[in-house]
Amino acid sequence: MPKRVFIVHGWGGYPEEGWFPWLKKELEARGFEVLVPQLPDSDNPRIHNWVPKLSEMVGVPDQETYFVGHSMGCQTIARYLESLPEEVKVGGVVFVAGFFKRLTNIEDDTEVKEIAKHWLETPLDLEKVKSHLFKSVAIFSDNDKYVPLDNKDDFHNKLGSEIIIEHHKGHFSGASDGITELPSVLEAVLKIAQ
Repeated sequence: MPKRVFIVHGWGGYPEEGWFPWLKKELEARGFEVLVPQLPDSDNPRIHNWVPKLSEMVGVPDQETYFVGHSMGCQTIARYLESLPEEVKVGGVVFVAGFFKRLTNIEDDTEVKEIAKHWLETPLDLEKVKSHLFKSVAIFSDNDKYVPLDNKDDFHNKLGSEIIIEHHKGHFSGASDGITELPSVLEAVLKIAQ
């Protein structure tokens, strides 16, 4: 069985966005099976829609199952891992622009604020998440206007993630930041999947 990688988009995201196609191609060239699911109603992301969809796509996870999440995709992966039976472990996760603590520069729009609150305030047991992981890496940008760097503390202290800080990559998005390749993510996946 090949090692499987699931690339999980964020809020408003889609499978062909930004650096996802590049990463998929690079990993497939190295023998990985790569899936980039489209999560439902991505402009109005909800835990009760996204986590079951990811679970359905993954099927039976094992130690050859890996995840790469972007932004809200990191929350989705963490909540999916939290839901797994006690004995199940996955190979690892690369979190890109992930957050558990807070978001900044959220539009002054009631709906947008409500969506952010839905994800930030729904309880999440990070100890339980960690118990399902062998390894994780969390990548942040020093000028991400949505995900401030203090979010890295939860990944480092509670999940034991290796922290990588990129310079001037914004929110790592294709549209607003022009990021269509992200070598640090590829390197991180290859490292945790050794």
